[in-house]
Amino acid sequence: MVTATDGIRVVALAGEIDHHTADTLRHALDATDESCPRVVVDMGKVTFMDSSGINIFIAAHRALSEAGGWLRLAAPTENVMRTMSIVGLDGFVDCRASLSQALGD
Repeated sequence: MVTATDGIRVVALAGEIDHHTADTLRHALDATDESCPRVVVDMGKVTFMDSSGINIFIAAHRALSEAGGWLRLAAPTENVMRTMSIVGLDGFVDCRASLSQALGD
């Protein structure tokens, strides 16, 4: 589900992020919407993420940065955070403990 809050696009995810869901996620994070280049992804209900998700978040981070915005990942579950830490995504993309923290400055 995609909503907007104070000029920030919020993408709420649930379930698994893998090659089956990659196209849907890629479309939701598309940086071509220049009116809203700031994106928060609520990951509180994501149970699994493979390299498809990692690659999509890296590409979205780059595209949004080039558009003058940013990408923040909010409330990743323990399993997903472990995956992000292993590959170093959490050092590249801004990860916040909660959705409210990700929406703040």
